[in-house]
Amino acid sequence: MKNIDNNLLSAIQTNWYGFVVSIVVFGILFLLARKRVGFGTRVIIGLLIGLVVGIVFQKLEFETKAISTFGSIYVSLIRMLVIPLVFVLVLNSIASLTNLEYLRKVGIKTFAWFLGTTGIASIIGLTVALLFNPGQGIQQEVPADFTAREIPTFSQVILDLVPSNPVNEAATGKVVPLLIFAVFLAVAIIKIGSKKPEAVKPVRDLIESLTLILHQVVKFIIRLTPYGVFALIAAITARYGWETLQELGSVIITSYVAMIIHFVLIFGGLVFFVAKVNPIKFFRKIYPTIAVAFTTRSSYATLPVNLEVITKRLHVSPRIASFIAPLGASVNFNACGGIWPAIVAVFTAQVFGINLTVTDYIVLVLVSIISSIGVAGVPGPAVISTTVVLTALGLPLEGIAIVAGVEALIDMGRTAVNATGTTVTALLVANSEGEFDREAFNSDNEDDEIALGTA
Repeated sequence: MKNIDNNLLSAIQTNWYGFVVSIVVFGILFLLARKRVGFGTRVIIGLLIGLVVGIVFQKLEFETKAISTFGSIYVSLIRMLVIPLVFVLVLNSIASLTNLEYLRKVGIKTFAWFLGTTGIASIIGLTVALLFNPGQGIQQEVPADFTAREIPTFSQVILDLVPSNPVNEAATGKVVPLLIFAVFLAVAIIKIGSKKPEAVKPVRDLIESLTLILHQVVKFIIRLTPYGVFALIAAITARYGWETLQELGSVIITSYVAMIIHFVLIFGGLVFFVAKVNPIKFFRKIYPTIAVAFTTRSSYATLPVNLEVITKRLHVSPRIASFIAPLGASVNFNACGGIWPAIVAVFTAQVFGINLTVTDYIVLVLVSIISSIGVAGVPGPAVISTTVVLTALGLPLEGIAIVAGVEALIDMGRTAVNATGTTVTALLVANSEGEFDREAFNSDNEDDEIALGTA
């Protein structure tokens, strides 16, 4: 008991200013909510206040443990939903279909957009890296404790994707095998339902009820987003000083330039030319997804918010959203599998004085596309994808260790691009299937649409 008292006293003495600042900011955000300030606006306000607080804490060398704890609580709550949400939503979206032809058609379109945009992202990352030369003039030693991540064998990748014990996989957070298990169950429900509808009606009713209940839980937790965004961005801003930014600033700039180009030109172009939607209005509507992805650095943690955005703000049908959003969080890696490996490959080649040929560039793009699929069930997809690309090109894996110091900063942008790519794909597929309510999209007030009322 004495040790607990001492620990508590120590925590209060070293973190009291972080705790006080957090309470004040939370109070401001709560008052804005009571004043009916839009959800998206509050997210942006929380992000901006977090940036200011993080910079001040970094300059004054204040402890940020109290603030980061609030952020960790938010991420834990939102991750709590991932496994049940993925399982129930995929099960519900597929089981609600009357035939499997629709599933095949939507699945092919979804993967075509996922892989196509990842390939384009790889080309953009490669082009920008060659123009900016991020590795030129950099002299850094490889950390002594660096150990390269082992690339899973092809057979191991397949085995990791195939469900063997759904309960164990749910407990260990393996999303892809659980998703595949849900697909098997949903297809079985469709097959039996086509012959004996009464036999599967209780199961369909249960799935629909669970879907409604989970959506309500999502609403409860999403209300905390402005507070969580503040805490997360303040902690990460305070953590990284100018020294880290200066040493590998060229890598950060190159990465964000490539991501912005992909974000604006590719995503914006697809939204405008394919879906025939105003891209500015589209990006305004999805910025809760962008903000949460940027601060949490987790596609899975962003999933509940993304589902709300796709259905409530973009007005894509729930069955399209429930299929594509969980799938995108698992296998859509435009930035992690496309942009980042290309930039690290060029960076590594320049640092170690290795010349890459046109053939190497072609191999780089193709391997990026293939590896983005293969790492779907593997933790740390960006590291694994990059390892696969460097190995395919015969480049030293130590390049990954050199950029590790700034990877967290770049990962914020990578996750935002990944999540946005899933949102764009949902819009494109829904538009092609006639399940996008264009009139509602154009007529509603995007700032208040995700009001998350008391219902």
